[in-house]
Amino acid sequence: MTGQTMMRHLLPLLVDIALEAGAEIERIYGAGCAAEVKPDGSPVTEADRRAEAIILARLRAAYPEVPILAEEEASGGRIPELGTRFFCVDPLDGTKGFLQRNGEFTVNIALVEEGRPTAGVVYAPDMKLLYYGADGEGAFRARGDEEPQSIAPRPRPPAAYGLIGVGSRNHAAQGTEERNRALGIASYVPSGSSLKFCLVAEGTADVYPRYGPTCEWDTAAGQAVLESAGGRVLALDEADREAGPLRYGKAESVFLNPNFIAWGA
Repeated sequence: MTGQTMMRHLLPLLVDIALEAGAEIERIYGAGCAAEVKPDGSPVTEADRRAEAIILARLRAAYPEVPILAEEEASGGRIPELGTRFFCVDPLDGTKGFLQRNGEFTVNIALVEEGRPTAGVVYAPDMKLLYYGADGEGAFRARGDEEPQSIAPRPRPPAAYGLIGVGSRNHAAQGTEERNRALGIASYVPSGSSLKFCLVAEGTADVYPRYGPTCEWDTAAGQAVLESAGGRVLALDEADREAGPLRYGKAESVFLNPNFIAWGA
């Protein structure tokens, strides 16, 4: 499983798996389900668990040699030895949006190699909205049965127009507004789940700064889509200075990300 040949075979598989998991999420979304609270205080539902079971089964059948870091497995303490190549899975990113019934929840599947996500799929099943991309293949967007369209961030001169920022609908950190002004953000689009990366990837927004806790499975697929479209995702240090690419496989920090900023063109 190497190079562009691997990517051309892998991406359609990841898309198909995300669509299958999304269909199961939508079935449960339509019927309704209760939520439980995990030890970290975050909610989990039957939809999270059923979608993850689908994704794990299909990835293991196709690539049994590649370990998988998955949110609900990790929450249960089931974390394999990852090595330099692994899949990173959030079966239902935006569970709060799922419970609020706002449609802003996604299936996230990514391949991580040497600490960076090189292929990823983000699927919002209630919107029938799909984003995917990989190194050397570009990034794409499709809604429903429409043909996928290539996407890329659109440059806008900040001196003339100001930047369009996107950020969390449910998890904005204290001081976010002041930090956004310092970045030159003139308008702000709230969004849920990993769709924030995708809005930057397609050029709807210019920048996504994140000042608050996330885990690797929250960001890997969205980062893969954005970077495949020509954007970049950078870790921030304690002084909010850019400190190099956001990296993966951080077992020593229990797979928690630092603050980060995602840029378009």
